[in-house]
Amino acid sequence: MNQRDLKGPHYTPDSLESPVRNPNVIPVPCYPAIELAGVSYGYGKDLPVIDDISLSIPQGQWVTLVGANGCGKSTLVKLINALLPKGEGSIRVKGLELQSDTIGKIRQTIGMVFQNPDNQFIGATVEEDIVFGLEGQCLSIEVMEERVNSYAEKLGITELLDKHPSELSGGQKQRVAIASILSMEPEVVIFDEASSMLDENTRNELLNILSDMHKSGRYTIISITHDAQEIAASERVLVLHEGKLIADRTPTELFQDEEILEMSHLIPPFAFQLTTELHRYGVDISIPNCEKDLTEALWPLHLIK
Repeated sequence: MNQRDLKGPHYTPDSLESPVRNPNVIPVPCYPAIELAGVSYGYGKDLPVIDDISLSIPQGQWVTLVGANGCGKSTLVKLINALLPKGEGSIRVKGLELQSDTIGKIRQTIGMVFQNPDNQFIGATVEEDIVFGLEGQCLSIEVMEERVNSYAEKLGITELLDKHPSELSGGQKQRVAIASILSMEPEVVIFDEASSMLDENTRNELLNILSDMHKSGRYTIISITHDAQEIAASERVLVLHEGKLIADRTPTELFQDEEILEMSHLIPPFAFQLTTELHRYGVDISIPNCEKDLTEALWPLHLIK
């Protein structure tokens, strides 16, 4: 990620929206956020983990990456972020091809939130943990203080800044991990099963954070998940099976494909299951994005005689 001009526009603490563009600035060419062409990776010729994957993810899109355990999801995102040595094929991030001399720039563009937030803690306090990444960007003290306060407020962790990570709940730890990543202002954020260790309420909080990030238009989001609600909230679903990309669907299309659901070990969300069953009984309502939408579609039906 390129450092922002300290005198230029910045993001206010209560908003995730992009700053106003200067009309006098010549626009930079708009490349896809992620481009893969013929990407393969393995631990030997007979043990391919990723097998000839090609895809393109536009800037600002929210993509969920799904598939059974061991299908290559985590390996794929680690290749994108250069956490694993590049195998065959081409990987481009914001138009920049992944090479040995571009790894640093690409890693500045991508932020990654892991399954276990404990694996990401560095500092003795929450504040130190957020500052750690900012110090690596060589930012001034004033800018670091602004970002710590800004993203702590956005993620609702201001009162936790002086606490040791061991004092936090699982949900609070995940919020801190996300704040630490977002404070470095990456353009692409990868969530590697970030909701899998959370309870239902905390998963819903994380889903709200992802939705707000997506609505802001600032981030391209890739989330590895088995959570049906998270899949339903995304724009696009990429399905991996035995290292191959076998489907590229909308969430609705995915939930209608029983074969792929079985291969991916996925269960459609309750709202989708109920709507499908109602269709069999002749109740004509549109497929909802969430249970709230389903409720709003159902309640007027009691007025129909």
